[in-house]
Amino acid sequence: MNHLQHIPILRKCALAAAVASVFVLSAGHAAAQPAAAPTETAMVKLIRGLIQSGTLAKDVGEALLAQAQTEAVAAQQAQQRMTAAATAASANVAGGVRLEPGDVRVPYISQTVRDQIRDEVKAQVMAQAKDEGWAAPNETPEWSKRIRVEGDVRVRNESRSYAGNNSNIEINWAELNKSTGYDVNPNTNLALPSILNTRQDRRNLFRARARLGIYADLTENTKAGVRLASGSDESPVSTTQTLGGGLSKKSVWLDQMWISHKPVDWLTVTAGRFGNPFMSTDLLYSSDLNFDGIAAQFEKKLASNKDLSLFGTLGLIPLEYSSDNSPSRSQDKMKSENKWLLGAQFGADWKIDEDNRVRGALAYYNFRNISGQVSQPCALYAGADGCSTDWSRPAFMQKGNTLMLLRDITLDPLNPAGTPQPQYVGLASKFRLIDLNLRWDTAVAGNNLRLDANFVKNTAYDSRDIWNRAGIRGAIVNNFGATGGTTQADFKSGGNAYMLQATYGKPAPANRGDWNVLAGYKRIEPDSMPDGYNDSTFHGGGTNARGYFLGGSYAIDKNMWFTGRWISTKEVYGPPLSIDTLQLEFNARF
Repeated sequence: MNHLQHIPILRKCALAAAVASVFVLSAGHAAAQPAAAPTETAMVKLIRGLIQSGTLAKDVGEALLAQAQTEAVAAQQAQQRMTAAATAASANVAGGVRLEPGDVRVPYISQTVRDQIRDEVKAQVMAQAKDEGWAAPNETPEWSKRIRVEGDVRVRNESRSYAGNNSNIEINWAELNKSTGYDVNPNTNLALPSILNTRQDRRNLFRARARLGIYADLTENTKAGVRLASGSDESPVSTTQTLGGGLSKKSVWLDQMWISHKPVDWLTVTAGRFGNPFMSTDLLYSSDLNFDGIAAQFEKKLASNKDLSLFGTLGLIPLEYSSDNSPSRSQDKMKSENKWLLGAQFGADWKIDEDNRVRGALAYYNFRNISGQVSQPCALYAGADGCSTDWSRPAFMQKGNTLMLLRDITLDPLNPAGTPQPQYVGLASKFRLIDLNLRWDTAVAGNNLRLDANFVKNTAYDSRDIWNRAGIRGAIVNNFGATGGTTQADFKSGGNAYMLQATYGKPAPANRGDWNVLAGYKRIEPDSMPDGYNDSTFHGGGTNARGYFLGGSYAIDKNMWFTGRWISTKEVYGPPLSIDTLQLEFNARF
């Protein structure tokens, strides 16, 4: 049997051919030696072993196994015929060599042919090893190619300057809501609530931020991600950690955890805790803010115009769930009270030409059930475990929104003047926002110029509705005029906000020598948006703020850049509050 006929099989399965070639090369040399055809059992065991070890693909191995069995049968039949012929002609001599019964003539294979077979087998095996990633030098496993690690580090020096004539009675409402309540009865409590610093400068605060994410491409259409981040507390709008603290270790928080799937090319559905899925600015949502819940994003280019694409997002975002066990010391539990953000956005991206691009989006955000509600009369003096609307106080707030007292506290009939009245505060306005974002990128003097505009209107804002919602006299506790009055005539608020910004240079420096400069202005009226979710630096976070900002960045190396920023702000309404902030920082991304 001519073993050179198996070379096509060698090319189909490199490793099996290497084993088969050992049999061929050992059988052929200068003088033909007696050899017997390999038994079916030995060859089958060899091929099955290669299949089980994973060296051979199953489909290739089964095909080779079938062919080996067929050839084994043919070889046995040929051997039987040769043996019979040899027995009948035992005196026959071929080339001066007498053939004994059972001998088989094997053709001679030259060294050149053997070298060719060896080289082809080697090339085939190495190619297969490289493609499958199981034997190539320095090759990583296939699964590791679907996982990537990304992160960034920022080190900042921050200074805050306060005007000497600032009001010094700015209450820290967020801190008040975290305690058991502030007693507003002057007969039982003369201590002030927690007060914000508004006059003493803070110089050279070293602060840092670190984020590390692991992202996996499970399939072409399914992805998952987990990200850790630093942070001084559970604030949703900042992952910055103030250094110092006696050189104590710093906290790490679970910042993101999500799964996304693309059922079709133009639609992505993401669930868990994920980055902002909407086109927006930090006027409304901080750049560090992540969203819980589920979001569906679509983006599709028009068939009639490849330079124009449409995009949009639908989001179902849970903000808070009321406690399952509230009131904790009562047999009668409260019903479920949940707070939601329902968001819908639609926009377009138009590449006008090589130098001009316009992107715009219109969004509607409905913050459901986040407004404060006055409770049913509650007799705290008699041991009542809280009041019926304690759940309506916000879990997180910064400052600026109009606030109202939540508890309708029943007075002790035996000592009405001496009845403690510990109060919580809640948001007095409703919030249904229209958010318009526009961006224009163009070229000026060989560099990119980006113009951003953002306008937000709270369509649910109504000063009379706010006043009526409080229900009881004196329940509105802030956002009065400079005289500090308590009447509706002196109430000052508004439902509009806007931002304008110009950025010249590379918007996101990445390579050494990239740079940009920017300038902008913001005005945020007190009830234009919930104050808990926007930028925590501008005016110390929240609403009721107006002012300008200047800044610039320069990349000193690849993925490393320096940024400087100056922010000067004042209040929109109410007592004076002026804050200037300087930030100098190094950023690195990997």
